[in-house]
Amino acid sequence: MSVTSLTEVKQLMTTIGTRLDEIRGSLDLPNKEKQIAALEEKMAAPNFWDDNDTAQKVIAEVNALKQAVDTFSGLHSSYEDIQVLMELAAEEGDESLVPDIMESTQNLNRQLSEYELQLLLSQPYDRRNAILELHPGAGGTESQDWAEMLLRMYTRWAEKQGFKVETLDYLPGDEAGVKSVTLLIKGHNAYGYLKAEKGVHRLVRISPFDASGRRHTSFVSCDVMPEIDDDIEIEIRPDELKIDTYRSSGAGGQHINTTDSAVRITHVPTGVVVTCQTERSQIQNRERAMKMLKSKLYERKIKEQEEEAAKLRGEQKEIGWGSQIRSYVFHPYSMVKDHRTGEETGNVQAVMDGDITPFIDAYLRQQLND
Repeated sequence: MSVTSLTEVKQLMTTIGTRLDEIRGSLDLPNKEKQIAALEEKMAAPNFWDDNDTAQKVIAEVNALKQAVDTFSGLHSSYEDIQVLMELAAEEGDESLVPDIMESTQNLNRQLSEYELQLLLSQPYDRRNAILELHPGAGGTESQDWAEMLLRMYTRWAEKQGFKVETLDYLPGDEAGVKSVTLLIKGHNAYGYLKAEKGVHRLVRISPFDASGRRHTSFVSCDVMPEIDDDIEIEIRPDELKIDTYRSSGAGGQHINTTDSAVRITHVPTGVVVTCQTERSQIQNRERAMKMLKSKLYERKIKEQEEEAAKLRGEQKEIGWGSQIRSYVFHPYSMVKDHRTGEETGNVQAVMDGDITPFIDAYLRQQLND
């Protein structure tokens, strides 16, 4: 939000004060500080490192709690500092302070919005890494090119968040683009953010592959699931698996393996298929593929529970994949619109460069209010 006068600054500061009060109430800071103290006491125990996995989870929990408390404290301190500056400027009639006050207020508003978004990510697996898959719809080269554009968009977004992106599987298109791609996006709350992207993405543009310059509509489905660790109980029997090995077929270059190291695992009862070719050895690819399979089966289980709950509530709306969530229009006008929230922008290029946080923000806030 851009503020251009002290009156607007005062209005924005009033809103920020209200939001901070609401967050303080919902955070229950005294309880969080008790939790931190209890966990730190556990960390100080002589046998704390006897179980490394459990120790790492305790440390992660402490860090997350501290981050929530410390960030709120920092935001509240900034709010109070700006209030003091405003009073000083008013008492002394010092207009030279106004630009600093306006800039500080805008920065605080932006930081508070980011913090609110983080607080929305409270579901059990929001903090985990995300596995993101892109699959073009019918349309050959046109839809495969659209998939590659989305791949670039998500990669750019992840980099801006400071996340690490690993390509688990990549099948190039025949002429351009990709036939399918699977990414592991590693970072705090990666799944919490990217679950907002699950669904079908629609592109309308003049096709660069059409000599007649006609307008084309393309579709790509985006599937997102949390990376599941070994602490989640998902029963997978060996006799239910069909495992194939084949030669890697990545984007090219000296990193492509010349041995049958890539792995494809089919879970026969459900028909779920996962592939991995990112590692050098077949054993490593198999381990990664099994982790991906566990994530997919877990996501399938959650989807079934959601559908059953929707039936009990009498809901008619479709849950899960398949529904078109967003349109990207390049021609005859420029617009990206999310059909679930109504969030839209005319700056298509910024979106394709990874600026999708406003859409994620709007979706998460809508889920909170539903």
